[in-house]
Amino acid sequence: MTKKADKVVPIAENREARAKYEIIEKYEAGIALEGPEVKSLRSKANVSFKDSFVRIDNGEAWLYNLYISPYRFATIKPPDPLRKRKLLLHKREIMRLLGKSQEKGYTIIPLRLYWKNGKVKVEIALVKGKKLYDRRQELKEKAVKRELEREFKGRIRL
Repeated sequence: MTKKADKVVPIAENREARAKYEIIEKYEAGIALEGPEVKSLRSKANVSFKDSFVRIDNGEAWLYNLYISPYRFATIKPPDPLRKRKLLLHKREIMRLLGKSQEKGYTIIPLRLYWKNGKVKVEIALVKGKKLYDRRQELKEKAVKRELEREFKGRIRL
């Protein structure tokens, strides 16, 4: 038997997270959505990760403040775009995240939303906030690397 390759199609990415946080661990989770939300995502709707985070309550993981724009053709009443949504994780993953997130300075945030084999998945990460000087150092290193690449390119052309 050959395993069918997992087809991953991106929906949205939280670019700000990589700049503000140091990523410790990543997890893939399913997300419980309502019909109009899925249709909205299929129609390339607006998704915003601003102020979104994951909290663990009573042994269940919940995603807060993930904005999915309402589906404009929804018939009855579209769900609240900022409602909390349940994340589908294994119990041991939830317990591990709970233990780690209770340590000082750690939090859980969503990194990206994507389709995988026809289902919506969310990649969440255990992160630690970067200090201002960490971000500055990272920008300096990036600038030095870019400058070295420019010099290297200039030498090849000679």
